[in-house]
Amino acid sequence: MKLFESLKNKKFLLFNIFFTLYITINLIGGERGLISYFDKKNTYEELIEKDKKLTAKLKVLDHKISLINNNDQDYLEILYREKFNYVKQDEIIIKLK
Repeated sequence: MKLFESLKNKKFLLFNIFFTLYITINLIGGERGLISYFDKKNTYEELIEKDKKLTAKLKVLDHKISLINNNDQDYLEILYREKFNYVKQDEIIIKLK
């Protein structure tokens, strides 16, 4: 009986202790906690860097596609010659029409 009476008298103190523990545990851990924040921040920065690299590659590919779509015969010939190893280092290509 003394235990229940002492708990009734100190219920505000116990409530504050448990509430503070709950707040601190969820602040540090958990899905929206401090540790999770730093993990998500690092992941976000890695994704930003990956996006920059992919954007640069996309610009290069867009340029190559535009050259092919414009029917640039010189560019297509260069691609074919490089693909089938017909290119030499000191070679000059002269195209006659």
